[in-house]
Amino acid sequence: MRKFFYKVLLAVNILFASALLFSYLAVHINPQNFALPAFFGLAYPYLLLINIILAVTWAVLLRYEAFISVVVIAIGFTHLSNYIKIGKPSGNKEGTFKVMSYNLRLFNYFESPNSNSEKKVLAFLKSQNPDILFLQEIYMNGDPGQKDLAFKSALGGKYYSHMKVISSGKNHYYGIATYSKYPIIRKGAVIHPGSSSLSIFSDIIIQKDTFRIFNNHLQSFRLKRMERSFLDEMTASDDKEALGEMKNLSVSLKKGFVRRALQATYVKAQITQSPYPVIVAGDFNDTPVSYSYRKIRKGLNDSFVNSGYGAGFTYKGNYPANRIDYILYDNSLVSTWFEILKVKYSDHYPVAAYFKKRN
Repeated sequence: MRKFFYKVLLAVNILFASALLFSYLAVHINPQNFALPAFFGLAYPYLLLINIILAVTWAVLLRYEAFISVVVIAIGFTHLSNYIKIGKPSGNKEGTFKVMSYNLRLFNYFESPNSNSEKKVLAFLKSQNPDILFLQEIYMNGDPGQKDLAFKSALGGKYYSHMKVISSGKNHYYGIATYSKYPIIRKGAVIHPGSSSLSIFSDIIIQKDTFRIFNNHLQSFRLKRMERSFLDEMTASDDKEALGEMKNLSVSLKKGFVRRALQATYVKAQITQSPYPVIVAGDFNDTPVSYSYRKIRKGLNDSFVNSGYGAGFTYKGNYPANRIDYILYDNSLVSTWFEILKVKYSDHYPVAAYFKKRN
């Protein structure tokens, strides 16, 4: 009986170790060419957890098979460090400027129109007092220009702004916005053809030096029936319904992977062409084990990786928690501190990084 148990456990271990190893391909293979690794990359933190449990199980049983998962985890250690940082950073917030990014989830308007979420969120953001603020999924009724003025007033009135919105019906708009205490001397946009995804860049002057800051909200998965939990979709009582849900989910995921890969290419082209040092932030809607993240991050630093602590999960909604919100920067800056603010105004957590200019 024990021998049979070991064989079953070994088979399970090989299966999940192989899946984890396969997930590492997601950062190298463009999903436009082959999308399967992207699915495994999305599941990386959960595949990692299963492999850790399996390794511990074998270790408790005093079996050498523990090395199967240990070796596979070690091969992808860089990916692990993009999710979890052990050991508190040595930096601090003194003498820094604060950069913050937050997906507002349309102020929860479509879930709770009368929740007063907008006022609560703006009051929270004012209390945080960031020097540069990147917002995604803003929702508004009425004239965007007047709404922009109202936002600045609610934030304390000390900001320059750059907002880009898309009409979503009569007198309704959604979009992204960048607010900066530093002067904005130029505004531009990265065009994503055939998509409602938005990326903008703003040139700002910080202590006589010009920086180009990018605010991004890349393609979402556009999963249907978001009011249903992920578990409900995966465990529908009717087998035919369950298969249908699985098929619809996989199609939505694949479209998201492919479109974000293309958008990441457009964003990276603009970053490369920038005549100034850059900060690149926003909701990438993709994890650190993804082609899009690797494409955009190449040549840049990740503020969570360099100055964060603990688990880096920034999304916690109806679907499995993951890390999809980022603040990246180039070598002209040093990130001294990074934090994820665990407030529940959205299905995303706001992230904040503190920077100094490199001497």
